[in-house]
Amino acid sequence: MSGPYILAVDGGSQSTKVSIFDTQGRVHAHASVALQPLTHHPDGRVEHPGDDLWDSLINACQSALSQFNGKPSDIVGIGLCTIRCCRAVLGKDGLLASPVMSWMDVRLGVPYQDTDDDIHYVTTSSGYISHRLTGLFKDTASNYEGQWPIDKLTWDWSDDEQVITEFHVPRSKLFQLVKPGDQLGLLTEEASSVLGLTPNTPVIATANDKAVEALGAGLNTDDPDDSSCLISLGTYIGGMRTISGMRSKSGMRSKSDVESNIDGVELQLDSEHFFCNMASQPNGYLYESGGIRFGMSMVSWFRGLLNEGRTESEHLITDTQLNDEATQLPVGSEGLITVPEFLASTSKPYQRGCLIGLTAKHERAHVFRSILESIAMTMVNHVNAMNESLSEPCSKVIVSGGGSKSDLLMQIFADLFNTNVVRPINSDAAGLGAAICASVALGLHDSFASAQEQMVRYGDVFQPNALHAHQYQRLNDVFKTATRHTDPLLSDLYRVTQSFNETKP
Repeated sequence: MSGPYILAVDGGSQSTKVSIFDTQGRVHAHASVALQPLTHHPDGRVEHPGDDLWDSLINACQSALSQFNGKPSDIVGIGLCTIRCCRAVLGKDGLLASPVMSWMDVRLGVPYQDTDDDIHYVTTSSGYISHRLTGLFKDTASNYEGQWPIDKLTWDWSDDEQVITEFHVPRSKLFQLVKPGDQLGLLTEEASSVLGLTPNTPVIATANDKAVEALGAGLNTDDPDDSSCLISLGTYIGGMRTISGMRSKSGMRSKSDVESNIDGVELQLDSEHFFCNMASQPNGYLYESGGIRFGMSMVSWFRGLLNEGRTESEHLITDTQLNDEATQLPVGSEGLITVPEFLASTSKPYQRGCLIGLTAKHERAHVFRSILESIAMTMVNHVNAMNESLSEPCSKVIVSGGGSKSDLLMQIFADLFNTNVVRPINSDAAGLGAAICASVALGLHDSFASAQEQMVRYGDVFQPNALHAHQYQRLNDVFKTATRHTDPLLSDLYRVTQSFNETKP
C-alpha cells in the first residue's frame, strides 16, 4: 500500500463504477453497480427510475471501500465523471423534482421548457451528483453538450440574451460553471456518512464522460503533436481525436473569431462528419465522429436473448464463450451482416436494426460476430470520414471501454484500420481520467501530461492480418451501401405500422 489515493466516479448509462487509484494509476479497489432498467414511455420519454444515479453511487462506493486495504482518510480527493447529455431538474432543496432524463429522451432534442415554478435548477447528471456530494450548485462546463446556452469558446454561459432566451433556461436556474481540474466543493457530512468517506474531502470536476475517457486513454489536448484517435466502446460508441495545437483563448466571443484562428489553427465547430467537444483538459477540444447509439448494448441484448429463461445452474452463456465461438468463423460471418441502428434517432424515427443474409446454416456465433463486425465497420467509416474532413490522419489508434476486452473485436478493428491498435490496461478509462483530473487539481502531478505519463498504461497491441484486411475492405464496400437499401423499406414499414396505432378496431 502506498498513498495518497483518489476515488474516481464513473457514472454511465448502465452502471455506476467506483475505483480507488494511486498516483501511478494502479487500481486498489473497484466496484460496479448496475443501474435499474431505464423507464421507456410510449411518448419517447426515457428516464432513470427513482434516485438511481445517487443510490447506485452509494452502493458502489461502499462496495469499493469494503475491498480497500487503506483507510477512508487515505483518500485525498474524488474525481467526478458522469454520463453526458442527460438533464436533471431540481427543487429548491437541490433534490430531484422528477426522474433524471436519459440521453435517449426525446425531450433532450429540444430546449428546456420553463413552465414549472417548483423547478429551481436545471442541470446535468454531473451537476446533480456534484450537488449531492458538496451541497453547492457547481458543475463542469465540459458536460454541457446539446440544448444549453453554453459558449464553447469561453467555457461559460453565453452572455448573449438572445441565446439565453432561445434555450428557455433562466440564468437563476443554471449552475455555476467550473473547468475540469477545478474544485467543485468539499464532501458534506451528510454525503460522507452514507458513502463511507471522510468529510471535507475535495470533489474535483472533470468533463463529459467521453472526454474524460479520452484523457484516461492517453489523448492529450495540450500536446500539439498528438493526433491520436480513440474508439470508445460503451452504451454509446464514439470516435474521438485530438486537435493539434488547439487551445481556447480568453476574450474570444464569437464563432467567427474561433473558426478563423486559435493559435494559428482553424477550429470547426460543426461538420457533417464530426462535432467539436470540450475536452477534459481546460480550454482544450476534441473532435468527435459519428457514433452508434445502442452501441455495446447490442451485445448484451443478444446475450440476454440467448440466456432468457436460463438459471445460473444451467450455465449462462457468456461473452467469453461467444467470442471464442465467433473467432473460429471467417471474415464476413459467412454472408451475414448487421445494420446496427437498434436505437432510432429523433430525426430518423424509422431506423431499426437489421440482420441481412440469414440462412439455416447461421448459428448464434455468426450473429454475434456479425454484430461485432458491424460495430467495427461503422466506427472505422465514421472515423475515416472525420479524418478525411480534417485532412489529417490519426497517428495512433486506441480502443477503450468494456468492449475492448474482446480480443476478437480488437483484431477486427486492427484489420479494418489496417494498422496497429492498442488498448489501455485499465478498461475503465473514464475512471482513470477522473483520477487524473483530481491528481492534477490536488497537486499530486504538476500537469495533465505528467499525470498521463505516470498513470496511463497500454496493454496488448493488435496487428492487422494482411489477408483479413483485404477481405474486410471488400466487405466494408458492401456494408457501406446497406442503409441505402434498408432506409426506404424501414421508412415505409414505420409509416404503415404507426398507422395501425391510429386505426380504431
